[in-house]
Amino acid sequence: MSYPIPSSPASAVPLSYPARLARKVLAGLSLGLMLGLALCGNSHAERLKNLVSVQGMRDNPLVGYGLVVGLDNTGDQTMQTPFTTQTLTNMLSQLGITLPAGSNMQLKNVAAVMVTATLPPFAQSGSQIDVVVSSMGNAKSLRGGTLLMTPLKGIDGQVYAVAQGNLLVGGAGAQANGSRVQVNQLAVGRISNGAIVERAVPAFQPEGGLMSLELRDSDFGTAQRVADAINRSFGGGVASAVDARVVQVRAPTSPTARVSFLARIEELDVTPEKAAAKVILNARTGSIVMNQAVTVQDCAIAHGNLSVVINTQPVISQPAPFSGGQTVVAPVSQIDMKQAAGSLQIVKAGASLAAVVKGLNALGATPADLQSILQAMRAAGALRAELEVI
Repeated sequence: MSYPIPSSPASAVPLSYPARLARKVLAGLSLGLMLGLALCGNSHAERLKNLVSVQGMRDNPLVGYGLVVGLDNTGDQTMQTPFTTQTLTNMLSQLGITLPAGSNMQLKNVAAVMVTATLPPFAQSGSQIDVVVSSMGNAKSLRGGTLLMTPLKGIDGQVYAVAQGNLLVGGAGAQANGSRVQVNQLAVGRISNGAIVERAVPAFQPEGGLMSLELRDSDFGTAQRVADAINRSFGGGVASAVDARVVQVRAPTSPTARVSFLARIEELDVTPEKAAAKVILNARTGSIVMNQAVTVQDCAIAHGNLSVVINTQPVISQPAPFSGGQTVVAPVSQIDMKQAAGSLQIVKAGASLAAVVKGLNALGATPADLQSILQAMRAAGALRAELEVI
């Protein structure tokens, strides 16, 4: 026997307040779970803008030589930097001022500097860019100085920008009676929007409508995923992976349509392949950085520090009175060598970065010692990662 089902059960049987509250809570939990799953699914996805760059659309370095004036007796010492005096003499002659031959200028408020800047792609005449001003002589400080008009040239020798303005130096210092205090670097300054672009770099024009997207990190899997994402969005045959770094794209021939095409490509979400296991060792600072793909195998490590202390003290030998001898100073050195006891420590295999860090911390070694330990572990096959020394 079948029973008829009412069309509106909620209206036929009114729910109590606790039941209505429970229904709302369950609905909220369901919605939160769906949103969480959606976010987890895209947690590792990144915008294509962060993964690739367009070949041909790049920055161009500029460099120039100029003078900074207005320093407070902290400029170049002209006796040791003759190029500063020569540059100032040439500049004054161009302004119609002729100096007597053989004049000895004692300048303390002028410094010779190198000016560097980066010309971004699509910069047009009249655009402003930042410049960095660095002392190339023996100036003590560039604080409070003014850069005179300096042409900035590219690799082809052409002038692309002109720089001038007041320097901003992120440091301070003072000295008196042989004592000196300095905070940060005083020989380098920056001028925001300190250069005006005079010549634009020719815009990039793709040949035959083909453009190349270059991955920032070479990876065959990521290159294929980028090509698949573009083809899913624009249709098959638009993109193809050439190698582990370059993805070739067929773009519209119209400049306006090409801009819209590239804008849509940059917003595509692509999940890159996991990076290869790598450990970076900085030999100068002792820093060690490893990514999450690093793993270790079971191994036993014995580590002991070896220290050698050399203490040298002068010993004075005085001759006997009226013997005609001379006082002799002879250094006497004491050498003490100590080696700390080191027992075998078991490092368990770890499949996660946290396990690797925990195992290495159990050794109690300093970062400098860890560099030698990691190299030995890599040679023994216990460290599943590539070591790179910078």
